[in-house]
Amino acid sequence: MEQDSVRDDQQLLDAWFGEFLLHRSTAKPSPNTLKAYRQDYAGICELLAHQTGTAASELPVDVITKPSMQQAFAAFAATHEVASIRRCWSTWNTLCDFLFSLDAIVANPMSAVLRPKAPKRIPKALPSDAVARLITTLQEDDKDGVRPWGERDFAIILTALLTGMRSSELIAVNIGDVRGAAEHGATEAAKVILVRGKGSKERVATAEPALVAALTGYLESRIHRLPDTIKRRVPQVATPWQYFRSTDPLFVGADGSRITRGTLQYRVLRAYRRAGINGERAKGALTHQFRHTFATNMADENVSIFTLMRMLGHESMNTTQVYTEGAGAGVREAAARNPLYRLLDDH
Repeated sequence: MEQDSVRDDQQLLDAWFGEFLLHRSTAKPSPNTLKAYRQDYAGICELLAHQTGTAASELPVDVITKPSMQQAFAAFAATHEVASIRRCWSTWNTLCDFLFSLDAIVANPMSAVLRPKAPKRIPKALPSDAVARLITTLQEDDKDGVRPWGERDFAIILTALLTGMRSSELIAVNIGDVRGAAEHGATEAAKVILVRGKGSKERVATAEPALVAALTGYLESRIHRLPDTIKRRVPQVATPWQYFRSTDPLFVGADGSRITRGTLQYRVLRAYRRAGINGERAKGALTHQFRHTFATNMADENVSIFTLMRMLGHESMNTTQVYTEGAGAGVREAAARNPLYRLLDDH
């Protein structure tokens, strides 16, 4: 009886999903990825349960067929946006590949489920005059804000603009990740920043002297603003960087702990509004707008797509290519060199 129970449990879809998560764990998926797996799994299971009249936790693995998945995804698509449908399809395609590899199902049915195409959007960069207004505004006192900290906001936004880091990457940077760059051929005042990107992949961003100066000024203000967070012992003649431990977060909130995503996005939105450029950003883009601006400006400067891939931490050239396609100045100059235009000049 006990062996029969174990055998029955092994036929349940929930049990196989647990095996799937265990299998994926060796790839070190991020907490957000795991959350997405569970959310997408639960969403389709709920629809499969409705189809079969079976509790979601009692669904057998053989409920996965082409007709059942087509029907479940049709219902899912009726209440979800394109991006959510594509992500859910990807989750189930990966899960079904895993089940097929272990002979739990006879075939992966996801080829029979249509996946909506991703809309091709050219990223929108902030115009140079808007960037200039933003930088000027950030260097002025914020007299009307709640708990303003101009040096920090300036340092965060300048770091995003000059390195193209994502909001999650900005939040994750520690003091010790900002390192001297003499061995990288940069000037003595320049530094490099170790960036932990998506999927725990690391890359290096360069902080040139102007950015290092802004970061140093921010740390000076932090020493005075949050004296309880600095080291107890520092050299008699110490730089602002030496007042902190290597494991201390680079960017912090008003309480001295690592800045949260909510605080970061709020400070960025306030900066847009103060500078009067909130209408210049793409809809829904806050910190990510700076990444678009960084990438598009690099593409305008004819940085190779391979170099830009490394700078942005992209795995696919197709992802990076949208920035080269949106590089306004560079594309216009190249188009203007078309010899066919000379034929028009002759008429």
